[in-house]
Amino acid sequence: MKWINHMLVTGSVVYSVTGDPLLALYSTAGSILPDKLEGRPPRNNKKAYWQWRQRHRTWTHWPVPYLLLITAVLILHRIDIITPLVWPVALIALFFLTGALLHIIEDALCGKVPLISHNRKIGFKLFTVDSPGEYFFSIVLSVILLFYHGKWPF
Repeated sequence: MKWINHMLVTGSVVYSVTGDPLLALYSTAGSILPDKLEGRPPRNNKKAYWQWRQRHRTWTHWPVPYLLLITAVLILHRIDIITPLVWPVALIALFFLTGALLHIIEDALCGKVPLISHNRKIGFKLFTVDSPGEYFFSIVLSVILLFYHGKWPF
């Protein structure tokens, strides 16, 4: 998916579940993390581009590290290491990481991502990246989610 669609879908999902625009904003920011960690693909060198492409959606799109970090934050909160004073910062981190996880799920709709192992990918191609189908899916899903929850952000 393109970044704009990652942000739109992730923000809509989190807002429809939580009803909190700030949590939706934090997760929207996290929704581009897996691609940001990979860096930009080389544009002028075809060989370098295809080398980058082979590494695309590998360890940065593997959900295990994100799930481990989320689990660690929740455990630290549960055993009172993260105090109520620090909890708002931890909540930002939790929803930022949730945005990254949603990014991975969204990418699995238009290609393959690693699930159990960081180098073995699974997924299916519901639509092609940057196609009209991707934009249609993102807009329709976002509208449905916002209607379903009944809370419009304006």
